[in-house]
This record gives sequence, structure tokens and C-alpha cells, in this order.
Amino acid sequence: MSEPQTESVEINGFACRVWRKGSGPKLGFLAGLGGLPRWVPFLDRLAEQRSVIVPALPGYPGATGHNVLDSHLDWVLAVRQLLTAAGLDGADLAGSSVGAAFAAEMAAIWPGSVRRLALIAPFGLFDEKDPPTDPWAQRADAVPALMCADSAVWTGLKEPPVGANSPEWAIEQTRASEAAARAFWPLGNTRLEKRLKWISAPTLLIWGEQDRIMPRSYAKRFADEVGGKSKIAVIPGAGHLAELDQPDAVAAAILEWTN
Repeated sequence: MSEPQTESVEINGFACRVWRKGSGPKLGFLAGLGGLPRWVPFLDRLAEQRSVIVPALPGYPGATGHNVLDSHLDWVLAVRQLLTAAGLDGADLAGSSVGAAFAAEMAAIWPGSVRRLALIAPFGLFDEKDPPTDPWAQRADAVPALMCADSAVWTGLKEPPVGANSPEWAIEQTRASEAAARAFWPLGNTRLEKRLKWISAPTLLIWGEQDRIMPRSYAKRFADEVGGKSKIAVIPGAGHLAELDQPDAVAAAILEWTN
């Protein structure tokens, strides 16, 4: 697994990392809870067929600036600026978890900015009869099993690089959780459901069969609001961040949908 090209763009006066790898039509990806402290196999699978562009959300690993975003509108506008700066306007867009919620907002509010859309267990909805799990209310040792069906996958993603002695790694991971909380706490309810009907891009909804954060019933709610241009794919052996548990299966579903 080779490393991607890394660059930086400025959003609201703060640096945000952008990874690029592969060739072909552009495909953007917005990471889920916790962000991506390192390049992962899922992105390599996508890069085998597409030019994959992965901008880091403010406050996520590789980016700062979350502390000046005080409202959901602030976040939506910052993400819009980030995608434009990364050269993703009008491209295919995928996202996971909280990143998927922002991807859906982009497609709803700026329909021309997204060609085709793939959402992995997006945040944004809330049903009091079937509520999501609040990831910020959990003990630290419970989080890996909530993120992935195989908790070792999450633990490995968050392991510091070999030989790293600096506390910066741990601070960066904590900051990523704080950033997502600023945007989505409590319970990830941004009333996105009111805007889903504005999405014109064909939309793929991907759910891990063992997702312990976002109920699978939410997939149907998303699909019903988006309408006939949507499809649901359930990935066996995958948890909330299905792309980490089953990188090949999730990448194949996205590539088939966006090609």
C-alpha cells in the first residue's frame, strides 16, 4: 500500500489536509467518526479505478479550525468550501458516518455539486422510537466495538506510528472526537430529513450488517426521502464504519454505483 500525495488547503484561515491517489474520474471521500489518521486499504481499492480525493474535515486528523465553527450552518459552509478547494465540485462524492451526513447536505443544498452520491451509515436523522447510539457517551474501552464489527480494526487505525513518542498523536485523536461532537452532538440530529428530498444525485446507502450506532431502519428512511433514485446495500461482517471492516466489499459497491 503506497502513500498518497498530500497537500493542504486553507479553510477559514486554518489548514486542512487533502490526500490524492489514483487516476480517472474524481471521487471524493469524507471520513467518518474519528477521521483518518492514516491511509487505509479501502481508499487503495477505490484508487485502483478512480482519482480519489480525501479532504480532512476541520478538527479531524490532518486539519484544524473546528473551534471556530459554532453552528451547523458554519459546518456546512466550511465543508462546501473544503470540497471546492479540493477540486471536487461536480464530482462523485462518498462519505461515512458524520462525513456521509455532510456529503448528503452538499447534494441537497448544492445539487449541481455532486454527480453521484454514496453514503455509509450517515448521521443526521433521529427517531425517538429507534434512537442511534450516542458515541460520545460511551466509555473509551467500548468505542472500538461500536465503530467496527472487528474492534481490532479500529484499535489498529488509532495505534500511534512505530517509534512515536510525542503526545501529539493522542491529542489529534481526541480533537477529532471533539470536532464531530461540535457538529453532531447530541445524537447526531441535524434535521437532515427535511432536506433529503432536495437531493437529485442517484444515491447509494451502505449499511454494515452489524452497525451498533445507526439503526438499519434509518437506511429506509433515507431512501424513502431521496426517492426512486436510491439503492440500499447491506454489507455482511461490517459495523458502523463498514469501509474499515470490509474495504473490498464497500469499495466495490461504491465503484459499481459511480462508474
